Amino acid sequence: MRIEIATLFPEMCEAVLSTSIIGRARAKGAIEVNCHQIRDYTTDRHRRVDDTPFGGGMGMVMQAQPIYDCWKAVCAPYAEPPHTIYLSPKGKTMTQEKVRELARKPALFLLCGHYEGVDQRVLDRIVDEEISIGDYVLTGGELPALVLTDAVARMCENVLPSVECYEEESHYNGLLEYPQYTRPENWEGEAVPAVLLSGHHQKIREWRQAQSQALTQELRPDLWAKWLKCTNEDADL
Repeated sequence: MRIEIATLFPEMCEAVLSTSIIGRARAKGAIEVNCHQIRDYTTDRHRRVDDTPFGGGMGMVMQAQPIYDCWKAVCAPYAEPPHTIYLSPKGKTMTQEKVRELARKPALFLLCGHYEGVDQRVLDRIVDEEISIGDYVLTGGELPALVLTDAVARMCENVLPSVECYEEESHYNGLLEYPQYTRPENWEGEAVPAVLLSGHHQKIREWRQAQSQALTQELRPDLWAKWLKCTNEDADL
């Protein structure tokens, strides 16, 4: 998996992507993530990449030319352009299902907008889809790009020790994750559930499944209804 991030703040992205699990995965070559400075592709002698919006309004709009030239340069070595995503509050909300889909692609190009947005003409030219990480607005697309990169990268081969590291987590199978416990067995008068100390793997699996179902039903009734529907449909096959 290769992920190309086009941004005005590559140092911001590198600070996050060079640490922890993703940083180690990059270091050992399990994934490749490259951050590209959009300003490097402007033809403006002052390195400007934005201008005032036609029609008036507050703020500035990122110009098409630097973004397009950056995209062309990054895509040049590829036989086919990477799947191109614009991180935008107008996009479809990211889900674990979408993350699984993106993790199967050979390469991604993530465009981070800034200011009041991006000239629509370049979006129409290069973008395959727009993705949002939630119904709120941030100052730029860097944080959403980092969230998407982290979510996708951790599902790639050799990034995590085993597929079990993510297959039992919240949202992967439609349910929220069961509660987790570690030592000591008794903390502040609160004991770890006895079944987890039993060594009976089947009972532990059943307990965890029951906990996942109960938590999903209580905290996310929307997910619970969707999970029930999918389960019933599978049973009818």
